[in-house]
Amino acid sequence: MIAKRTVVVSESYNPYFNLSLEEHLFNNVNKDEIILYLWRNENTVVIGRNQNPWKECNLELLSKFNGKVARRLSGGGAVYHDLGNLNFTFITCEENEDLNKQLSVIIKALNNLNIEATFSGRNDILINGKKISGNAFYTDEGRYYHHGTLLYDIDVEKVTEILTPSTHKLTSKGIDSVKSRITNLKNHKEGLTINYIKESVVKSYEKHYGHINNVGYVDEKNLDLNNFIKKYSSDEWIYGNSPSFNVAIDKAFDEGKIELNISLEEGKITHCKIYTDSLFTKEFDITENVLKGCKFNRDDMLKVLEQNKYLFSPKGKVILDRIKEIIQESITNII
Repeated sequence: MIAKRTVVVSESYNPYFNLSLEEHLFNNVNKDEIILYLWRNENTVVIGRNQNPWKECNLELLSKFNGKVARRLSGGGAVYHDLGNLNFTFITCEENEDLNKQLSVIIKALNNLNIEATFSGRNDILINGKKISGNAFYTDEGRYYHHGTLLYDIDVEKVTEILTPSTHKLTSKGIDSVKSRITNLKNHKEGLTINYIKESVVKSYEKHYGHINNVGYVDEKNLDLNNFIKKYSSDEWIYGNSPSFNVAIDKAFDEGKIELNISLEEGKITHCKIYTDSLFTKEFDITENVLKGCKFNRDDMLKVLEQNKYLFSPKGKVILDRIKEIIQESITNII
């Protein structure tokens, strides 16, 4: 039951502040509340929780553009943000999750601007078959968020240069490049501005959920989130610990590409790191921890995963099955 409806608008363009604010709102949302959070980042590649930054973007070129790399809590693929992109986040409790309603807020907001849009695939909003919004999701301790992009006037040439998605991802979608996949909202509505989009989204949110109880405008001057910002801007969070791996195997599934990287010592797994653009998140952390210390052979790895399947949520068991499939096909019983 939702009794409180809040809108929060970030007036900062710093990705580390904006991701910090998102987590702060997520941690403090009330059980009967839904928050619509609107925010923009400047010149930033934002990667999914389990992605490899070296493979998802051209870090050298991004540095030449004085850009930033940020890692979010949710899964999914890498996206490029500049001030021609508006981000939205719905934050509530899991029991209030209603993806169709949340997507309706966005699609109806665009319809009200005389822009016809549809939801397609696992996480995209499209106009005439081209993407103007990618969406991702995160849950923890009964709380939930769904966030996405709205491409208003993003620098398509820079996106094409900086993002480096796998050829499988492009081939599986039947397209040739990042550039051919996306379109800007301004190309579909003359005189459109970011503020018009914001206003339409807020009006649609109120239409779908009821009277808005509070609207807040936030930046670094009126909210101290330094502890969160230290985390989001740290090399440890962005790049992680990537030792030299002895084994690297991958396979593409409907849920996303899964790349299993393993370090070995005396026939045992000393480190396991999984890179993926899957929308799932925690399941990969569980797998990494479970396989550490296991003997590196097919039967032992499958056995330890089976013994720990209770750690996976019912929905997350699909990822467990995918990991098993990779191991079954790619790893022998003898090292």
